Amino acid sequence: MVRLLTYVIIFLFIFLSAFETRAQNISDIGSKQTELKTIKSEIYSLEKEIQNKNKKEKETFNLLQNYDKQSFLLNKIIERYRAEEKQKEDQITAAELRVNALSTEISRLQSNYAKYVNAVYRKGRQTELAAIFDSESVSQALRRVFYLRKFSERRENDLITFEKNKSELLSVKVLLEKEREEKSLIVEKKLDEEMVLKKKSIERRKVLNALRKDKTELKKELNAKKQAETTIRNLISRLSEEKVRRDKELKEKLRLKEEEKLAEKKGNKDLAKEKTKTVNKKSTEDESLPKNFTSFEQQKGKLNWPVNGGKVIRKFGENKNFILNTITLNYGVDIKVISDLNVKAVSSGIISVLEWIPGYGSIIIISHSGEYRTVYSHLGQIYVREGDDVKTGQIIASVGESIEGNVLHFEIWNSRANQNPEIWLTAK
Repeated sequence: MVRLLTYVIIFLFIFLSAFETRAQNISDIGSKQTELKTIKSEIYSLEKEIQNKNKKEKETFNLLQNYDKQSFLLNKIIERYRAEEKQKEDQITAAELRVNALSTEISRLQSNYAKYVNAVYRKGRQTELAAIFDSESVSQALRRVFYLRKFSERRENDLITFEKNKSELLSVKVLLEKEREEKSLIVEKKLDEEMVLKKKSIERRKVLNALRKDKTELKKELNAKKQAETTIRNLISRLSEEKVRRDKELKEKLRLKEEEKLAEKKGNKDLAKEKTKTVNKKSTEDESLPKNFTSFEQQKGKLNWPVNGGKVIRKFGENKNFILNTITLNYGVDIKVISDLNVKAVSSGIISVLEWIPGYGSIIIISHSGEYRTVYSHLGQIYVREGDDVKTGQIIASVGESIEGNVLHFEIWNSRANQNPEIWLTAK
């Protein structure tokens, strides 16, 4: 009866744990499907716009922006599938390790029990009463009874563990097969979206080639870039405001925590003053980033370039456009690359913004220590998601193709003040 009750409890525990995990997974899947549905709906709307344009309208800067935004959205879907694929791989690896561990443990228990049965068969099972009568002394009898009981309890526990492991092994094997099937579906969906992206890239290049000699469309691109700079400045301001708000919340939490500690000290005024100073000092630290992030400010003049082998075609500040005979203000630098299109994080940080902006296309903003941020725009493929931690030199994207070729626009900001990137990057 006790054994049966134990098995029932084990079964209920496994069932409830699986049910809770399943419920959480269903909630997460529902959220992801809603987001994917929204993105795909936007892609469909953009595609309808293309279909409704005539041949002349299909060779405009606005159409190029349409393709760029579709590519950005497709990249978001693909990166989500990449992340899900990696998650499934980790889950499969964990399940395989668990299967191996359970199989090994079951084999050990079977071997031990087989030895026990064999010993009983050869020597017979000694009862507590027999152990007492065969003993030469009372103390020996007590020891024998003690060890017999412990041995019996161990065999009983082994049987319970054996049944539990068999049940868990079956569940893990079913889960493993399910994870493999789900991973296969994710890979299939990812490949489908990559094929769509490849097709869109071919269509986009045709439009791009038609625009390269059209001054009217070049002016549209220039105006879009001016508006994009304003959008980026606003994004940077928003991030700075959020940082200030988080610091205030942190300061308040620390203050309340210290007040609780001071209350326990029962009115020690000198200690209260000292604690207040400590709280104010702590609140000035950058608590939004992990402590192991490299100090950005100390890397001035030493930062690696975001691309390899690139050439700066537009410097920080005022630049003259000789084709359109206009003066433009550049908040960063424009770097043209030919062979290696990989874009790398210049320093460790957190992906704060992943967005699409007319004129600059897909952009990434990384937050670093000390209120510094770097901006990467004119991107093609993107390999990160918002909230990701990135390391110095980590590949985060590839350079996209614009009217001028493969050009990366790169900016550095300290709070709301933009910096000259060439002062921060290592000298070439």
